Amino acid sequence: MSLLPSCVRSLCFLLFFSSLAFAQQKPNIIMILVDDMGWGEVGVYGSKYCETPHLDNLAKQGMRFTNFYANSTVCSPTRAALMTGRYPDLVGVPGVIRGNVENSWGYFSPKALTLPQVLKTAGYQTAMVGKWHLGLEPENHPNRRGFAHFHGFLEDMMDDYYTHLREGKNWMRLNKQVIDPQGHASDLFTQWAIDYLNTQKKNPKPFFLYLAYNAPHFPVQPPQEWLEKVKKRNPNLSEKRAKLTALIEHLDESIGKVMEVLRQNGQAENTLIVFSSDNGGLLSDEADNGIWKGGKQTMYEGGIRVPTIAVWKNRINANTKTDFRALTMDLLPTFCEAAGAKFPPFIDGKSFLSVLKGEPKTSSERPTFWVRREGGAYGGQEYYALREGNWKILQNTPFEPFQLFDMSKDSLETTDVKTANKAMYETLVKKLRNHIQKAGAVNWQK
Repeated sequence: MSLLPSCVRSLCFLLFFSSLAFAQQKPNIIMILVDDMGWGEVGVYGSKYCETPHLDNLAKQGMRFTNFYANSTVCSPTRAALMTGRYPDLVGVPGVIRGNVENSWGYFSPKALTLPQVLKTAGYQTAMVGKWHLGLEPENHPNRRGFAHFHGFLEDMMDDYYTHLREGKNWMRLNKQVIDPQGHASDLFTQWAIDYLNTQKKNPKPFFLYLAYNAPHFPVQPPQEWLEKVKKRNPNLSEKRAKLTALIEHLDESIGKVMEVLRQNGQAENTLIVFSSDNGGLLSDEADNGIWKGGKQTMYEGGIRVPTIAVWKNRINANTKTDFRALTMDLLPTFCEAAGAKFPPFIDGKSFLSVLKGEPKTSSERPTFWVRREGGAYGGQEYYALREGNWKILQNTPFEPFQLFDMSKDSLETTDVKTANKAMYETLVKKLRNHIQKAGAVNWQK
C-alpha cells in the first residue's frame, strides 16, 4: 500500500496523464519515399498500367498534390534535401553518392542539421527503415545523423532485390550491425516498418518514421506471382512494362500493409503521413510520367514532378487536391511546424502546413533551383534548372545550351522562347549564377 497521502497520489496521476496527453497532441510523422516512381504510375494520377488501391485510398483520406517537385532528377540530392530542408548542393550533395569513390558525386556535410535531429529536440522517437543513400562514412551513418533506430540498406541501389548486394558487398544493417536477411527487399522493409510501429504502440512519445523503399528502382525485379498476375490481366504489355507494373503494384500492397497496422494499433488517429518519390520514372524501363516530358535524369517536368499525397486525420480534409507548388526540401519545415519543433537556423524550404490544413495559401512564388552532377557522359560536371513564377530555364546535360519555357502557356515544354524573351532569360541566368557561386563554397568531396 502506498505511503503517499491520497491527495498527493491523485496529483501525481493527474500530472502523469496530463503529460501523456500533451505528448500525444504532437502527431506521429511517417515519411514514405519511393524510388523512381513516375507521375503516371499511381491510379489517382491517371495510371494507364498500374492498379494502386492502397495509394488511391491514401489520396481519398487526404490531399493530393499536382505541383509537387523532387529536389533533383536523381536519388541522393533529393534525399539530402528531405533530411536538411536545404538545396542539396548547399549540403554537399549535388549528385549521386556511391561506394565507388571514383564515381561518387557528393559528401553529405556532417555540419548540416537533419530532420530527425531536429525532431528529437521536440521529444520524438526517430527511426529509419529502408534505403539511406547519403554516405557510407561512419559520420554519415543514419545512427549518427539523428536516427535512434536504423534497419535498412546503406548504399545507392541493390543489384538484386533478393540478395541485396551492391557490387558484391552487403550493405544491409540493423543499426551498425551487418545483417543478411532473406526475402524481397520491399517485403523486408515493410515488415521492419511494421515491427517498429508495434514497438511504439504503447509509447506515449510521438515518433518519426522515415520509410524509404528501393522500389521501383531498377533492376525491375517483382516477385514472380505479382508478375504472373499482371500478365494475366493484361497480356499485351511488353515484358519490361509488365515487370515495372508488377513491382509497383507489389510496392502498393506493401504500403497498404503498413497503413493497416497503423490503423490496427490506433496510431492512425494522430499521424501525419506523406508519400512521395525522389524523382521521376526511368524512361528506359518504360516508366510512365503522365503527360509530362522527359523522365529520371532530365530537368523536364517528367524528371522532377512527382506524385505526392498527405494524410492527417481530422487535420487534412479528405479527398482534396491542391495545385500549390512545393518541393521535397519543404517537408522539413512542414514537419517541424506540425511537431512544434524549432526550425534549423539555415534552411531553404518553406512550410506548407497551412495548405495541408486548408487555410489561406501562403505564396509559393520564389526562385527554385535543381541540380545534378554526374560522371560518365556528363564528365563530372553539373547541369541545372531554375523556375521563377511561370518561367523556367533548364539544360539536360552540362554541354547543351539552356532552354527557356513559359510554363503558363507551355507546361509540356515544347517551345524554347529564349530568343523572344532575352531580358527574362538573362535575369534567370544571373540568379542561377549566384546560386552556383553560393554552392561553390560547399565541399562535396571528403
